[in-house]
Amino acid sequence: MALMSVGITVSKEQIAYAKENSGNMDVDFRLMDYRDLNETFDAIYSIGMFEAVGYKNYREFFEIVRGCLKDDGAFLLHTIGGNESTTTTDPWVEKYIFPNGMMPSAEQITKASEGIFIFDDWHNIGPHYDKTLMCWYENFVNNYEKLKTKYDNEFYRMWTFWLLSSAANFRSRTLQLWQVLFSLEGSERPIQTYR
Repeated sequence: MALMSVGITVSKEQIAYAKENSGNMDVDFRLMDYRDLNETFDAIYSIGMFEAVGYKNYREFFEIVRGCLKDDGAFLLHTIGGNESTTTTDPWVEKYIFPNGMMPSAEQITKASEGIFIFDDWHNIGPHYDKTLMCWYENFVNNYEKLKTKYDNEFYRMWTFWLLSSAANFRSRTLQLWQVLFSLEGSERPIQTYR
């Protein structure tokens, strides 16, 4: 059985990078907003974009995913999350790193998906993300000489601060990295999870 995938993003740079690095995979990359998708799929994976949805749109997000998922389908939400519900973000992060970004809480995710999805699994891989961020930091520092013509010293300080403070947030367990597996309410097929 052949696997055909659709990847959507609002970033032209992500599309170009994905096309360049996808090899022989059968993937249809589309430059579009998730709210404009009107097809159904066996499975949906949302990786690192829920943080950009905004708390006012969480419920609509889950409704749209529901509309695009076949009745026996599975949905995986991969998102950074916070320990407490919030409707604001850090002003520095908003300005320099992640405009309109927001880390959802477990409560915000469960409330927004209530009545639509069943939680089949909720896995927190946040403790490992500290190590990932530290590797990114080391790679950035070790390769900065190659990047100097593109990024000035102010950017260097800002980016290293961001990577190190993010690693600290995961190390202190202030932030989490969740992989939440859902199936539809009323689905008769339980989803098997393995660890």
